[in-house]
Amino acid sequence: MLNIAVLVSGGGTNLQALIDAQAAGRIPNGKIACVISSKADAFALERAKKAQIPTEILLRKEFRDGAEYDAALIALLQRYQIGLVVLAGFMTIIGESVIRAYENRIINVHPSLIPSFCGEGFYGLHVHEAALQRGVKVTGATVHFVNEVCDGGPIILQKAVEIRPDDTPETLQRRVMEQAEWELLPRAAALFCDGKITVQNGIASIAG
Repeated sequence: MLNIAVLVSGGGTNLQALIDAQAAGRIPNGKIACVISSKADAFALERAKKAQIPTEILLRKEFRDGAEYDAALIALLQRYQIGLVVLAGFMTIIGESVIRAYENRIINVHPSLIPSFCGEGFYGLHVHEAALQRGVKVTGATVHFVNEVCDGGPIILQKAVEIRPDDTPETLQRRVMEQAEWELLPRAAALFCDGKITVQNGIASIAG
């Protein structure tokens, strides 16, 4: 059984998808051992408490610099003996020391089909606004490993979502979450905990 840490900053809808998947037995070899929030008032903390999952709050402003913050985060992950870190709407930058310590053990969900509409500045509604402004017909979500490049790590899973003529950034965001993010993130966590994901030359492969 692999211990999972979920890092959050906001409402925690992707966290809830993971909690629901765990309750339904869809992550058989993994367990959410803790939820770490970058904000003290994040609603995701309430979701975790309701599911009786231990919570921690790590505020960037309480540390002198990024290195001190990263050291505190690594210490927390080690305390809970974490094998997989899931970023679920986590809005604080993670430094290279954390990425190196958990190489190919940190996954993130991004609301587009990477490499489209990703990288610095592409988060939240900005992603969906950009997709609509460009006039693309299909968007979606991507789960990928985290490396030093923003949204640049090996891609694990992707799912396409059709764009409708009457979509707004808000309606598109909701549909991408419901049809792609909430499905892909628990599935990627389960695959990782099952030992089915390998990375070679920057490409992630999934065993049958």
